[in-house]
Parts: sequence; structure tokens; C-alpha cells
Amino acid sequence: MSRVYRNLAIRSVLVGCIASSGLFLQVQAQDDKGPAVRNQNASAPAVPSGEGWTKLFDGKTLAGWKQKNGWATYRIDGDAIVGVTSKDSPNSFLCTVKDYSDFELKFEVNVANELNSGVQIRSKSIPEKDGGRVHGPQVEIEASPGESGYVYGEATGRNWISPTQPPHEALKNGQWNQYHIRAVGTRIQTWINGKLIEDMTDPQSHLSGFIGLQVHGIPSDQGPFQVKWRNIEIREVKK
Repeated sequence: MSRVYRNLAIRSVLVGCIASSGLFLQVQAQDDKGPAVRNQNASAPAVPSGEGWTKLFDGKTLAGWKQKNGWATYRIDGDAIVGVTSKDSPNSFLCTVKDYSDFELKFEVNVANELNSGVQIRSKSIPEKDGGRVHGPQVEIEASPGESGYVYGEATGRNWISPTQPPHEALKNGQWNQYHIRAVGTRIQTWINGKLIEDMTDPQSHLSGFIGLQVHGIPSDQGPFQVKWRNIEIREVKK
């Protein structure tokens, strides 16, 4: 319970605000396909590998990316994108201009122990929903022991999409960590440093959307903290 968003129960407050505005009820009314289900009896999936990957970050510019929400800063430092928290900013997202449907995504990430972050997949930002607030599945990034690799419903009113989130130590604190994500149809799988974290079927989320790098909001009396990403690559899957 030592991390920033846990201290302030930020996520609980946000969900409560959505509920009080009536948006939560609207979301629930639309979600008639049932909750996400973990694929308990599925054969052990292999970590995505092989050829055919395309770089989402060229290591030099932020071409193909656009910031949405918040005023955290994103800069390039060496071969990495560095996101830095800003005072009183809500959650910020550096998002791909292009949408993706079925894909495999890999990247390395190094996050400050005091900060939680995440990567949005198949996410949306539309004026009709909370004035363009980014919403959709988010693969968690946080220090160990924690819930890294599980899937959270950012601004959807669903809270955690992953059915359960038992803490683990697959993410190595203070180091670069390799993430792999596979999203094909309604099935979402995640790995950290080669360890399978999540394998679930989620019938409620969008099947297409952008990818976004999150810098979480923090209290005004803390930070700044940073999170870094590098070697961000994607491989689209043709069904």
C-alpha cells in the first residue's frame, strides 16, 4: 500500500466519480457480454518471437505518436522514451496515431518504484466519453511485489479486467524489464521477462484501438517520478 495511487486510492475515487455521474451505470448497461474469464485450461502459450516486427519508436523522434490527456512530459533520452510526472496532472498518455486490432507487442520498461504506470491497448479517446478521456484495457506496470502484467480497465468503470491479481515479483525493480502482449480476438495474454502473467478472454473491450504509454497522475507534494520505454515493436496478426 506504499505506492502513490494506493495511498490516495486514486482509482477508487475515479470509479466513484464515474458512478456518481451516472456513467458507470451506462457502461454496465452496455456490458452485456459477461466479465473477463481466465483461460485456466489452455495450453501454455509461447512468448511471441520470430520475425516480422515493426518498430513503433524509431529511437530518434516521436513520429507516429500523439499525447492525449494530462500534461506529464515525454522526451527522448538516448534510445528511450522518458515520461515524467507533472504536478497536479491527471493521467497522461502518449498514444499511437494508428489503431491496431490483432497484434503482438513487445517493449522494455523501467519504472520508478514510487510510480505505477501502464500500457494501453485497443484504447479509445472520443469527445462523447468524458471529453476525450483515454479509456480501455491497460497492462499494469509497477514495482514488485505487485500487479504488473494484469489488465486494468482504464476509465471504463470496470476496475480490474483481470479476474484476480495475485501479487508477484516477475518485474525486477530498478531494471529494464521485457514485456510481451498478445491480443487476438477477445483473448489477451501478457508476459514479463518471459513469465506468463495473464491469459484471459475479455468479451467486453473494444477489438481495435490505439496503444498508449501512461504516466500516472501523482499528488502535488510528491515526485517528479519517471518511467522509461525502449525497443517498442509490434507485429500485426492476420486471422
